[in-house]
Amino acid sequence: MSLTTSATGDVALRSLSIMADGDLTDFEAVIARDAVNREDIIEPPGCRVGGPDGFHATALWLRSAFADLSHELHHVVVQDDLVVIDATMSGRHTGDFVTYTGDGELDRVWAPTGRSFAVRQTHWQHVIDAKVTEHWAVRDDLGQGLQLGWMPPTPPYLIRCALAKRRHRR
Repeated sequence: MSLTTSATGDVALRSLSIMADGDLTDFEAVIARDAVNREDIIEPPGCRVGGPDGFHATALWLRSAFADLSHELHHVVVQDDLVVIDATMSGRHTGDFVTYTGDGELDRVWAPTGRSFAVRQTHWQHVIDAKVTEHWAVRDDLGQGLQLGWMPPTPPYLIRCALAKRRHRR
């Protein structure tokens, strides 16, 4: 699919694509120093610092759980400083997927299933002075959980998750 966007849209698209393989320098190029990720509430505390460091930490967190992470773009809408990206995120669950409470405490650990997933998402970003300043998303977490075998969980899978959680508490 060929997408035509403005420079503002290009920045937002770049910020999404580097989630799969970008390093901190890539994030510094497109994420404002004081940028806020409104989706970091279940992420590790290191992701909640905002700015390039926080967004990069989010990428590393996702990569630690999902191999072959990618986004297939469907639509991009740019209005003033707001960019909306409609995409399908896909990957393969190869590592523990660890979530955290609002207080930053370990919440759940989903042991790797080796399964692949593809779920629709929309990412909303404010881009000011060629940098992302704010991000939030609408994701199909239920669809992802069903595709990965997290739900409904089997008794052996629940045991694997409990053992994985124990490993992360240490």
